[in-house]
Amino acid sequence: MSIDLDTAFAHLRRAQAREPLPDWSVRARRLRALESMLREQRDAFAAAIDADFGRRPAEETDLLEIFPSLSAVRHALRHGRRWMAPRRALADWMFLPARTTLLPQPRGVAGIVVPWNYPLYLAVGPLVDALAAGNRVMVKMSEYTPRFSALFAERAAKYFDDDEVQVVTGDAAVAQAFTALPFDHLLFTGSTAVGHQVMRAASANLTPVTLELGGKSPAIVGPGARFDTAVERILFGKAINAGQTCIAPDYVLLPRERVADFVAAARSVAARLYPDLANNRQYASIASDRHYERLLALRDEAVAAGARAEPLGEGDAARRVLPPTLLAGVSEDTAVMREEIFGPLLPLVPYDDLDQALAWIAARPHPLALYLFEQDERLIGRVLARTQAGGVTVNDTLYHIAQHGLPFGGIGASGMGGYHGEAGFRTFSHFKPVFRQARFNGAGLLNPPYGKRFRRMLDLLLRRG
Repeated sequence: MSIDLDTAFAHLRRAQAREPLPDWSVRARRLRALESMLREQRDAFAAAIDADFGRRPAEETDLLEIFPSLSAVRHALRHGRRWMAPRRALADWMFLPARTTLLPQPRGVAGIVVPWNYPLYLAVGPLVDALAAGNRVMVKMSEYTPRFSALFAERAAKYFDDDEVQVVTGDAAVAQAFTALPFDHLLFTGSTAVGHQVMRAASANLTPVTLELGGKSPAIVGPGARFDTAVERILFGKAINAGQTCIAPDYVLLPRERVADFVAAARSVAARLYPDLANNRQYASIASDRHYERLLALRDEAVAAGARAEPLGEGDAARRVLPPTLLAGVSEDTAVMREEIFGPLLPLVPYDDLDQALAWIAARPHPLALYLFEQDERLIGRVLARTQAGGVTVNDTLYHIAQHGLPFGGIGASGMGGYHGEAGFRTFSHFKPVFRQARFNGAGLLNPPYGKRFRRMLDLLLRRG
C-alpha cells in the first residue's frame, strides 16, 4: 500500500488530538475489529505467508502466529478496562491529607516495524498493546514478505478507519523514512545492526523506543537434566519455522561426555518429528535465497575450520529446505559462533563443569533468551543468578514468550524495553502523575520568612522523611 508517510502520520496525529483519551468502549471496538480480521482472514494470511516462504506449514502459522495473536486480543479485552483505571492513593505522610493519582494516558501515535520471520504475530502482538493503551498506530510491514505484507495492509484498511490504524509497505528506504517520523513511541523487531539505525533515527525526535533484537540464545543442558527430554525440546525450538525465530536456541552448552549422546538422540527425535524431511510439508523452507545462501556459508566455513556437520535429514536446495544440522567441534572464531544464526544450524559447545558454561555466557553479549534443562533447584538458582538474558524458559524452549503475565524483551545487545499483556499496555502508555492538594493543609508552614517554626518543621521532616 503506497501512502505518503507524512500525510498519514499527520492524519493520525490530528485524530489523536481530537480524542486524546479514548474510553474503554472505543478501545474494545478496535480490539474486536482486529480479532474479526484475524478470524476471518486466517486462511488467506496463512496462504500468503506460505507463498512468501516457499513452504510454511499452515499448522505452524496457526500455532505460532494466529493463536498467540488471538490470545493477546482476548487477554486485552478481559483486562484492559482495569489496566486503564487511574491508580489513586494518599500522598506521603508529610503532605496529608493530599492525594495522588497515576493517570494512564495513550502516548499518542505509535509506530511498529515488523520483521519477516513472523510477519503476522510480530505485527499484531504490539498492535494489540498499542490499541489497548488507546493509541493510533502506523505499522511498517517487511518488504521480505511481499504477498503477506500487501494482503495485511489491504485487509487492515477494511477493518479499521484510516484515522485509527495505517499499514505501510515498502522497501528499506520507506523503513528509514518511517523510523524518522516523530512518533510518540516506536517499537522495532529485527537485527541488532538495524536496531542501531532505528535508534539513531528515533533519537532525532527524542522518540522513546522498544527494541527487540535477538542475539545468540544459549540452551544449557545441566548435569541433572532429563537428557532425552532436553534434546527433544531443544530440537523443537530450533526446528520450528526452520530456526527462523528470534528466540530459537542458537547453540547448546552440554557436558563434554554427552556430545555423542546428543547427536544420537537428536537423530531419533528428528526422524520422529519430521519423517521424510525434504518432502515434509510440516517443515518450513528458508524464507529467501539470500538467507539460504548465508546459512550454507556459515555451515561451510565452520566445517572448513574443523567442525563436524551432522544433518538430521535430507534437504532440498531447489525449495530452500535446510535440515536441522548439528555442528560439533566448532571453532569460536567462525561466523556461526559470532553471529545470530537464525536458521536450523545448531552448534554443540561442550563444557567440563557448569561454572565453565556460565563463564562462556557471561563473556558474550546478553542474549534475548536463555534455556536451562536441569532438575536441581540449587543449580537452577545459580544459573538464574549468574546470567543475564531477556527471558528464560526452564526445562523447555520458547514458551516464556507466550505468557501474558511476563514482559517480552531484551537486555543490552538483545534489545531494550518489553511488551505483552499489561507490560505492553505500560509500554504504550504514559502514567501521568497527579498531586491533589487538600483544601486544608500545612504547606504554608514552610513558607518564608524562615524562622523558628520553619526550623522545627524542617527538623521533623529530616528525622522522619
